[in-house]
Amino acid sequence: MLYAVFMSATLPPLPRPQEPVGEPELLQLGSAADEPCLRADAARNRARLLEAATRLIAEHGVAGVTMEAVAAAAHVGKGTVFRRFGDRTGLLTALLDHSAKQLQADFLGGPPPLGPGAPAVDRLRAFGVAVLYRSVEQLDLQLAAQPEPTRRFAHPSSRALHTHVMILLRQILPDADCELLAQTLMGYLDPALIHHLTRQCGMPLERLEAGWADLVDRVTGSEPRR
Repeated sequence: MLYAVFMSATLPPLPRPQEPVGEPELLQLGSAADEPCLRADAARNRARLLEAATRLIAEHGVAGVTMEAVAAAAHVGKGTVFRRFGDRTGLLTALLDHSAKQLQADFLGGPPPLGPGAPAVDRLRAFGVAVLYRSVEQLDLQLAAQPEPTRRFAHPSSRALHTHVMILLRQILPDADCELLAQTLMGYLDPALIHHLTRQCGMPLERLEAGWADLVDRVTGSEPRR
């Protein structure tokens, strides 16, 4: 568990019906249908389906997660899975949204340097490393769940990460076009690029970490960390 090793916080349990959100969130993840207004039985079904999909990934990899397989593992009808998530991409995205809440909790309220209390440039360096570790750990799932191009950058999870980077950049470079700079930095953390560099080019994760730190220092004009 690469991200779990990098951060001491553990992944929260799968959502339960009417469970309150205990941590502040930059953006609410998932669609409105996933919010606490769900009927108790619908929320229980959703949690059961996510748990079943998680088990299938652990046993068979992402390729083993089909709508039919999840329905069978959760002992519900296939129509229930489609009504809850729409399609396979929606189901995989829901799994990622759940784990993304932990990353948000870490950079919004966790210990520095990822969380508040450290200089913005140190938080930016730590953010990229956290995303790299999380992406390598969940790379197959992230690639399978990537939405189509017209929705990719508008997804709440992507917007949350971009907004956080933009806020940090505004603290470091108040006169820059930080909205576009944030997109540039996030491009380095794209799952498809991480897949290419680590699996196709054989680059070690340590090299990607060093590359991120170098990129942040060059973009922000900061002194390299010793």
